[in-house]
Amino acid sequence: RGKVAYFEAFGYRDRAAGAPMPRDAIFRIYSMTKPIVSVAAMTLQEEGRFYLGEPLSKFVPAFADMQVGVERFDEGTGEARLDTEPARRPITIHDLLRHSSGLTYALIRDSAVKRRYRAAGLSSFTQDMTLAEYTARLAKLPLAYQPGTVWDYGRSTDVLGRVVEVVSEQPLDEFLRARVFAPLGMADSGFSVPPDKHHRIAQPRRDPATGPADDLIDVTRAPKMLAGGHGMVSTAEDYARFCLMMLGGGALDGVRVLGRRTVAYMTADHLGDEISKDGTLYLPGPGHGFGLGFAVRTHAGRSPWPGSVGEFYWGGYAGTYFWIDPAEELVVVYMMQSVGMRNRYRMRLRALVGQAIID
Repeated sequence: RGKVAYFEAFGYRDRAAGAPMPRDAIFRIYSMTKPIVSVAAMTLQEEGRFYLGEPLSKFVPAFADMQVGVERFDEGTGEARLDTEPARRPITIHDLLRHSSGLTYALIRDSAVKRRYRAAGLSSFTQDMTLAEYTARLAKLPLAYQPGTVWDYGRSTDVLGRVVEVVSEQPLDEFLRARVFAPLGMADSGFSVPPDKHHRIAQPRRDPATGPADDLIDVTRAPKMLAGGHGMVSTAEDYARFCLMMLGGGALDGVRVLGRRTVAYMTADHLGDEISKDGTLYLPGPGHGFGLGFAVRTHAGRSPWPGSVGEFYWGGYAGTYFWIDPAEELVVVYMMQSVGMRNRYRMRLRALVGQAIID
């Protein structure tokens, strides 16, 4: 309701160095990059530079005539083989925003298509090629599903970032700076951390139970690939300003990034019953749909964690997490750097924030 209710830092920014966690620590936000890139893309949609039903291949021609991988088993040998069939329709910009493109991540579960990704060197948090080079290589691989049929978390937002570059005729980092970071005063957000801020980078600690610390991306140098799906850094305060802009219907402190109707459209469910939500792969979970860059709560129950209908959220691989609750006029941003402990703390945070609302 327009006030900071709680803002604290705990633990260590760098446990090995004995450095305590400051409130302005800079974190690798991984997939919390996706909502920012999705918002930036929608500023172009508002200008009529593209519409969501247009084919991806209009902007990145390599994605024309895509093939879809079909895994078949040889009854005689019991071995799987990967066949392909033509995509029944093109991938659209809408598909990229709602993860129904058929593009996938090779890190989540296993399949013949995912093994093809790994063999092509496209399975990890890639940083050593340009976004143009990356999308060109990705377009040569088969899709995991027919476009528009299955929600599958994957490389869609990386490709969306390339669309933004093509349409805007700007590198993705420059476009984000002009459309999102500068207007919102997000001075510590971007694709790398400059040398004078290296002392603020939050580092993962060694897990005493499992051994070495998480191997996270190097953010001390500018990457070749401006990965719209995982490449950014931010602070709790910066990301809270992004969330407050969304809570404010696209505006914050007199600066407008999106129109209020665009925000409402992005935070509605875009999956419905037409797009399959495989329970083993569907990360938003029960009681949730997916909008354009955000998971969206559709039911008060069904989910194993509490929340309000209409709230929207997402998180990052290394533990960062946020949600925006319009019904309570609330945003929550949580930053940590631990892959293994992320779900434990996210769910406890949900409970703690929920029980603290007593009016």
